[in-house]
Amino acid sequence: MNEMLRTFMDEQIPLIESELTRQLAKADIPDVLHESMTYSVEAGGKRIRPLLLLAVLHDLNSTSADAFTVAASVEFIHTYSLIHDDLPCMDDDDFRRGKPTNHTVFGVDVATLAGDAMQTLAFQALADLRATDSSDALELVGLLAKASGAQGMVKGQVLDMKGEQQLLPLEELEEVHIHKTGALLSYCIEAGAVLAHATEEQRTQLRRFSKNIGLAFQIQDDILDVTATTEQLGKPANSDTTSGKSTYPSLLGIDGARAQLTMRHEEALDALQSIGLENSVLRSLADYIIERNM
Repeated sequence: MNEMLRTFMDEQIPLIESELTRQLAKADIPDVLHESMTYSVEAGGKRIRPLLLLAVLHDLNSTSADAFTVAASVEFIHTYSLIHDDLPCMDDDDFRRGKPTNHTVFGVDVATLAGDAMQTLAFQALADLRATDSSDALELVGLLAKASGAQGMVKGQVLDMKGEQQLLPLEELEEVHIHKTGALLSYCIEAGAVLAHATEEQRTQLRRFSKNIGLAFQIQDDILDVTATTEQLGKPANSDTTSGKSTYPSLLGIDGARAQLTMRHEEALDALQSIGLENSVLRSLADYIIERNM
């Protein structure tokens, strides 16, 4: 991690955490539900998604009084998806980020409801924006609904489930992850562009960046699943292989997966360079995403 990114993260992450806490505290939530939601929100995580959103504003020399609220809404959607992903009816995982998963602590019933509540809390936060133009706020709501729902993340989960116990061709594997992983990452970039009032050319190139860095993120996840330890990952290593999921290493081998990772990373950087962001926080985040070991 370079010094630019370290400084940015040191500045922004405490503010992200503060906004997450504020949003959870202001809602009238039953104690057990609040405890369950807070457990997963505070379970750790790199906050990559809100950081991407905030990096767009930083790199386009823009600010928004609503930036951290929008960033928090993304993290609520991401956290809800992890709670539901771990449920027995999905991946049936017992550990996440080195801690017992939500349903193993609070039960499947409360965990399911905690995920539901976090999803709606995300949209409530967007509905309550005060410093953002109403047309921009409405666009943010629509973009998040598309990214997280049946046209985005949920679609990707369904495609992933359908692809179990078979080796998907590369085109179909990419289709899974453009939606399951990439849709929400892309939303973060798009939301930052909306708040920053980016030009159409900037938005076009940022979409190209987000598509490629989203795929790079997933490829690195797949590589780590077979090369990192359980302690590094905070969940069982080789879990995707064990559950019969198609992955980049299973399809292409480790070397082939790494070649795909390099290609997607280079394409993402080319998009940034085309709009003058070759030396930016977004560039540093792109490097971090492919170099991380957890």
